[in-house]
Amino acid sequence: MKQNFIRFFSPGTFVAEITYKPIKEWDVAKAKKIADSITERYDATPYAFQFLTLARGDNELDSKIVKKSNLYFINCKVSTLAEALKRNDPKEHVLRSNMKSNGYDRIATTIKGWKWTQPMAERDVCLPS
Repeated sequence: MKQNFIRFFSPGTFVAEITYKPIKEWDVAKAKKIADSITERYDATPYAFQFLTLARGDNELDSKIVKKSNLYFINCKVSTLAEALKRNDPKEHVLRSNMKSNGYDRIATTIKGWKWTQPMAERDVCLPS
């Protein structure tokens, strides 16, 4: 048995709020539309989503992730470490330090709603708004 899901990430107090929605197929355009309908606590809206396929065998009680996509960032802007260093904004001192010490070359920061900054993996994509 297999089922596809979209996992949406929204700004939270300490960690991201996560919402799962079942879908028929991995479709980026449909996922963006669904994201527009999601509101978490304190009116937080998704900054990213990821496709998942869960499966379980006939004799298994719990399903497990058998396939997952990269993250698709929405309503975000991308900055590189080089750009953050060049800006040299005193308010971003901790951000620059974290990026350097953790080896983050790119980050995504929300451009609407609650401010949230998240490191981006190499395969992650920022979709146009």
